[in-house]
Amino acid sequence: MACTGKIIFIWGSFLLISLLNVNRARNLLVALVCKPSSNTIASGFIQTRDTHFVLNGSPFLFNGFNSYWMMQVAVEPSERYKISNVFREASAVGLNVCRTWAFSDGGYQPLQISPGVYDELIFQALDFVVSEARKYGVRLVLTLTNNLQDYGGRPQYLQWARSAGEPVNSDDDFYTNAVMKGYYKIHVKKVLTRLNTITGIAYKDDPTIMAWELMNEPRCQVDSGKTVNVWVQEMGSYVKSIDNKHLLGIGMEGFYGDSIQDRKQYNPIPGYEVGTDFITNNLVKEIDFATIHAYPDAWLPGQDDHLQIAFIQRWLTSHWTDSRTILKKPLIFAEFGKSKTYPGFNISAMDYFLNIVYTNIYNLAKNGGTMGGGLVWQIFTEGMESYYDGYEIVLSQNPSTTSIIAQQSNKMTKLEHSLNNPHGDIFEQAKQRST
Repeated sequence: MACTGKIIFIWGSFLLISLLNVNRARNLLVALVCKPSSNTIASGFIQTRDTHFVLNGSPFLFNGFNSYWMMQVAVEPSERYKISNVFREASAVGLNVCRTWAFSDGGYQPLQISPGVYDELIFQALDFVVSEARKYGVRLVLTLTNNLQDYGGRPQYLQWARSAGEPVNSDDDFYTNAVMKGYYKIHVKKVLTRLNTITGIAYKDDPTIMAWELMNEPRCQVDSGKTVNVWVQEMGSYVKSIDNKHLLGIGMEGFYGDSIQDRKQYNPIPGYEVGTDFITNNLVKEIDFATIHAYPDAWLPGQDDHLQIAFIQRWLTSHWTDSRTILKKPLIFAEFGKSKTYPGFNISAMDYFLNIVYTNIYNLAKNGGTMGGGLVWQIFTEGMESYYDGYEIVLSQNPSTTSIIAQQSNKMTKLEHSLNNPHGDIFEQAKQRST
């Protein structure tokens, strides 16, 4: 692509900056270990206005991360320091939004033992996660179930329905079977109305929570998004009937469907579908923002870094354009990462990948808004090797990567401040930048 020269230039500049900032990186690691202070959550709920996230009427931009495992680790009181460490270390480098699971359906250490039956000790672990996020000034995106069987998800709901004598055949019945939809609604209500045993605040009233997600990476083999669309409309309305203070997203990866045929060229493999439609699904009125995920090393195996980066740039730009002009809703790059398990991996390659992703996020946020921020997959603290999945980032052990993350946080914060211009309409300014 024509952008190859620019990429090489950016990468060369980044290497020079990195060499000149060895002491800065070392000092950053010291701060991660030693910083005792904490930041509490600012009052007010994150909301949307046009294609922007706002807090108390002013633009809200962020740099964030995924740590799906928090509730499970917090079950054991002696392990809770790991949750505190992640929030403290993340906050120290400016990460201010965390996406994590608010479900564990059946199986090992389940939050939901069976439909409507919950383990109070597991719920108290989630209470701790929410309270620690609040303590360190980190907003949460809480996901309510999984498409995959990890931590239960749709397969567990199918198993429960079969055990109840329901004539169900596949995971896709989750979207249409009345019993399974009823089970899901029970869980939604239970989580949203939960009274935190540490803070004394109901989840639905807690501004620490930025948003709910209906499901992690929904997929469906029945059609090109119509089945999921009906389900999103029903469940979106149900969530909003209980909690109209928090934002709501679907949790989608961003695959295009049939609604606009030429958009399928932007899917990892042109024409490839997973039973969702980025356009129609996110047009549901109860959905407040759109999300995309991207794992080019997994989605495009065998392609070199330049081709994978070119895909990322097309993927981001097409979804940003559609979010801004068609959906008219903000966009979050809610999962992205580079795995150590693929051939040719090294820290420099990961840093290069993150630097390009972050540069694109920043430029899109600067030139017309809509892009609220990104959530890298995923952050751990030391001593969590059993949870590693190849994408792990330990901030205290990876100085070059940590420096890139901190720089992005700083850039997004400065951009947010620049948009809070008392001498003009910030939203009109964003529109003018895009023209």
